[in-house]
Parts: sequence; C-alpha cells; structure tokens
Amino acid sequence: MSKQEFLAQLRKGLSGLPQDDIEERLTFYSEMIEDRMEEGLSEEEAVSAVGSINEIVAQVVADTPLAKITKERIRPKRHLKVWEIVLLALGFPIWFSLGIAAVVVILALYVSFWSVIVSLWAVFASLAVYAIGSVPMCVIADNSADSSLAILAAGIVCAGLSVFMFYGCKEATKGILILTKKITIMIKNCFIKKEEA
Repeated sequence: MSKQEFLAQLRKGLSGLPQDDIEERLTFYSEMIEDRMEEGLSEEEAVSAVGSINEIVAQVVADTPLAKITKERIRPKRHLKVWEIVLLALGFPIWFSLGIAAVVVILALYVSFWSVIVSLWAVFASLAVYAIGSVPMCVIADNSADSSLAILAAGIVCAGLSVFMFYGCKEATKGILILTKKITIMIKNCFIKKEEA
C-alpha cells in the first residue's frame, strides 16, 4: 500500500472525529512514514511498519474523549430548514424526555454494578475483621474451653474465606473496569459510524 492510499484510508476511518484531530493524526503518520523511508525502507515497507489502519483507528478512538466526539457529531453539517426546526421544537417534549430516561437507565445500571462491587468488598472486610477479632475474643471470653475453641475455629474459617473473597473482589472490580472501558469505546464507535458510500 502506498503512503497516499494509507492516508486516504486513515482519513476515512477517522471521519467521525473533529477535523483538527484528523489533520493532526494524518500529519503525524505522514511524518512517521517519511522518517522510515529516510531510514532506508521502501514506501510499502514503511507503511506496513506503521501498523494496520484498524488498530490505529481503534487506538485514536479510545484516546479521544467522548465529549469531544459527541460535540463533533452533534454539530450540524448544514443549516436546518424551517420545517426541521419546527419539528424539533414540537417533538422536544418527546425526544428530550426519552433521552433523559435513557441516560438515567444507563446511570442506574452503572450504579447498581458498582453497588454490587462495594457490597462484595464489605463482605470481605467483615470476614477479615471477624478473623482478626476472634483471637482476642477467645482469649478474653470467660466461657468454657469449647466456646473459646468454637470462636477460634470460626475466626480461622473467616480468615480463609476472606483470602478467597479478596481475590474474588479484586477480579470483579477489574471486570467492571474493563466492562466500563469497553462500553465507553462502543459508545464512541456509535458516534463515529462511517457513512457507506
């Protein structure tokens, strides 16, 4: 693939981003290809050394803030006609309330995911506190040896469970963070949908 073909496909892949960002990325990759050609690589080798267009586009989308992408996507590309403005104004109570409802549902799901994670960490903390507190409790207790031994045994069980719980909570937290990142990238990609020619 030649440099011009690469840059044309990259421009098409980044079409949903702000124009300044597109030009900045095209200049960056153009200079990168030229630097590799100066190092002795042919044009095709320099282009292939830069990487695949899909990976570059995915990385650029992941690095670009969602607010910047939505601002570019929402900005009208042309002037609205009078009848379009009238329809927008008349439909405002419907589309605005549906938009707010969608945002609230997504936010509620996100908060409920994190509340589950917080609850798991709370269970871990309670198990760990009981495991630590059972040792002095069985020494201080004026009960029989059987009850002191039962308290100590329960503390050891809680200590074991807290170890497993810690790793489970840690993995669940990582999973939610990864899910959040993937959902954010998916939302960004919805705003950068390419127009089919």
